[in-house]
Amino acid sequence: MKTFAQNTLKLSEAIETGLKNYNSIKAKNSYLKASHAMAVNAQRQFLPDVNTAIQNNYGTANGQFGPLYSYRGVGIAASGPSSSSQNWNAAFGALYASNINWDVYTFGRLKASVDVAKSQIYRDSLDLLQEKFAHTVRVSGAYFNLLAAQKFVEISDDNLKRVTALQEVVKARAKNGLNPGVDSSIANAEVSNARLSKIDAQNLELQATNQLAQLLNMEPRHFELDSIYFASIPQQLESSVPVENNPTLLFYKSRISISDNTQKLLSRNKLPTISLFGAFQSKASGFGYDYTAANHNVSGDYFSGVNPTRSNYLVGAGIFWNFMAPTKINMQIRAQQFITEGLKSEYDLTENQLRSQSVLADQRIENALLSYRESPIQLKAAQNAYKQKAELYKNGLSNIIDLTQALFVLNRAETNISVAYANVWQALVLKAAANGDVDLLIKQAR
Repeated sequence: MKTFAQNTLKLSEAIETGLKNYNSIKAKNSYLKASHAMAVNAQRQFLPDVNTAIQNNYGTANGQFGPLYSYRGVGIAASGPSSSSQNWNAAFGALYASNINWDVYTFGRLKASVDVAKSQIYRDSLDLLQEKFAHTVRVSGAYFNLLAAQKFVEISDDNLKRVTALQEVVKARAKNGLNPGVDSSIANAEVSNARLSKIDAQNLELQATNQLAQLLNMEPRHFELDSIYFASIPQQLESSVPVENNPTLLFYKSRISISDNTQKLLSRNKLPTISLFGAFQSKASGFGYDYTAANHNVSGDYFSGVNPTRSNYLVGAGIFWNFMAPTKINMQIRAQQFITEGLKSEYDLTENQLRSQSVLADQRIENALLSYRESPIQLKAAQNAYKQKAELYKNGLSNIIDLTQALFVLNRAETNISVAYANVWQALVLKAAANGDVDLLIKQAR
């Protein structure tokens, strides 16, 4: 398995790895292969049934007039003359038989079953497609979440360095009596707060790392991600793919198709079947053709007993129709109609949700772009304010409260600009997910 511990993990590489390793995708690929096999099986149902049988026996041939009931297969069939008393004459015998049954015309039943099998292939192929698409979206979202979390750790570390440097300045000035001792306490508190913020950011990074590792089906490790996403935003944020082409909706539509074809198959089951049939049979027996209880014309030789001496054949055609089939199947058809209606309602529900999500994505994109344009202004002002307050404090012209407030504003501005970049990319992911436009995401994934 590829490792990214020392190399930068590109978003495109993360998506490729996730699609290759994720077990749900492997499972759905196996289901698709199973559907292909079942479709071939459905097509082969047109072939005739050919049965052969060979049996060798050794036993008696006593016959007796009277009725017989075979309970659960218990009973012995004997072909021989009726005798006045029991005898134990026995010989070898054999039966060689072959028969063919071929449903040559089923009034569309076989075609309907093939159509059901083909629609199952279509459904499972779309299921695999929508799972790949959904996983692409999941990996992309987790990638940007981890990238933002790592950026927060970096910002927290920079902030800790600033307040630590400020702490040294405050201690020196307080030691020389230039500032009150309380400034040192405030500076110490800010350093402690900065350390706690860094710990929180590191915990957030651990969670995001674990989530991405799960989606890549890899052991959690440190991922070195591409920081270019904090230097630019997507060039294209609009999708030309209509919502109805979303892979999820296509999958739901394929389920409706299966239900419709199943309903057609059930309707065909009410119709008759035209079949051709034929049989050929050879028999062998150690009992002679003139065997009676009196002459005992019996051969105990095995080969004489299994050598066929009599044969029969039969060919024919017939139409077979279960007149009670409509009564039995009508409620199945009605139940399938209700299933189709339910699947259509699920489709409509999902379509409405995706359309709402697409509208939300457009609004998210608009707001993310506004934040992206405004954040640099805030950062520049915060940097200038912090520099001014730091110089004023060093020269005794400002107090520690004003300086820490400027420090807080600067830290917030640095966080906001990183969030602004991340929000634009996350809005792109949301738009791609709503419209099912995987190319919108993939072609901009570096």
